[in-house]
Amino acid sequence: MAAQKVALITAGTAGLGAQIARVLAPDFRLAINYANNTARGQTLIEELHKIPSTRGQASQEPRFSLFQADVGDRPSLQNLVKETINTFGRLDVVISNAGWTRVTNFANLDEGMVDEDWDKCFLYNVKAHLWLMHAAKSYLEETEGAFVTTASVAGVKPSGSSLPYSVTKAAAIHLSKALAVICSPKIRVNSVSPGLLLTDWGLSFGEEKIEKATQATKLKRLATVEDVADQVRVLATTRSITGQNLVVDSGTSM
Repeated sequence: MAAQKVALITAGTAGLGAQIARVLAPDFRLAINYANNTARGQTLIEELHKIPSTRGQASQEPRFSLFQADVGDRPSLQNLVKETINTFGRLDVVISNAGWTRVTNFANLDEGMVDEDWDKCFLYNVKAHLWLMHAAKSYLEETEGAFVTTASVAGVKPSGSSLPYSVTKAAAIHLSKALAVICSPKIRVNSVSPGLLLTDWGLSFGEEKIEKATQATKLKRLATVEDVADQVRVLATTRSITGQNLVVDSGTSM
């Protein structure tokens, strides 16, 4: 029997990352990264074990493991990949899902002039994806695997939680396209750009902003984490897609 495929998900214990884990759990063994909330990670692992494997009793062990790492630190990311290989023996898919923002008024240029915001957004929304690909590249080449970056509709249409966030998410999309060129033909690289998702972070925007975002969509409904995670699975498993940015925003950016 062929070895079971392995996916690494950064920021994988809550929100979109956790839903991606649920969607991949039947078919993949999962290395799930988190920053600091161990208890939340353990709760997710317990939930995932209740999801049947498509291999049934033949599923390899361990099915799921937690790995703590700061994705904004290059040696930490390199160690994350090494720990994944040491635990699972292979790597087929990387979901580079972590990111950062500080909410400001996008339309107020003065609020978009904070150097610390630019530096941290660029670190977590761009360089972290680059570093993770570099660390995982040789292993993904062996399996002819896939790398999927979580970007944002804010990187497609000037908008979002802050100016630095919007610009660095646009950079993340272009980085994914550049990596698709550089890492071909062995590795497929794509990005997904959700609209506002009602995760804990999305809910913090408040009812007024959420309603405004909903009305800005063409479908008059926000995309859900389930919608986005399903499309991430498509990008992780379809062998003929690379260099694409898949927008899941109910038509907001049209």
